[in-house]
Amino acid sequence: MVRRIQALILLLLCAAALCGSVRAQTGKTITIRMLDSRTGHLIATLDYLVRIDHLETLHANWVKQNEDGTGRLTLPPEATTLSVHATYASTTMFYIDCDTDKERGSSRSAAGVERWYSVADIVASGVVAPSYCGGKKVSDKMQVVANPGEFVFFVRKANAKEQFAD
Repeated sequence: MVRRIQALILLLLCAAALCGSVRAQTGKTITIRMLDSRTGHLIATLDYLVRIDHLETLHANWVKQNEDGTGRLTLPPEATTLSVHATYASTTMFYIDCDTDKERGSSRSAAGVERWYSVADIVASGVVAPSYCGGKKVSDKMQVVANPGEFVFFVRKANAKEQFAD
């Protein structure tokens, strides 16, 4: 009888450990909202380029589109920081990210200065990237709040000078 109880307890402990390791291996899910820096409207796309942890590898297939046009990004559990860009015109042009006021890049290449965001901060409280594209005065339509698990960033299309810079 004692051996059966010990075997049952051991079995339950093993099952709990297995469930815990499976749960720990699941990725982190983040909702992405990419907004037009002029209008504040959501830009619905699947053409995201995601990088994690300052690595060069681009992950173009990690984002799935939700019904409302936002993106659902599933990250590996070890990801601590992320950088997100997007393309348009059949992925031949890059949106210009508005989160840095220097080195915005061009339509064919992302900005030289990467802005990285903490995955833990995004998951815990949500993050809204700064927008330097609209000038110094921020309009009411750009006053955006991110929910926990949500990353919001502003973009604009490249102007003619940027398109022909490369």
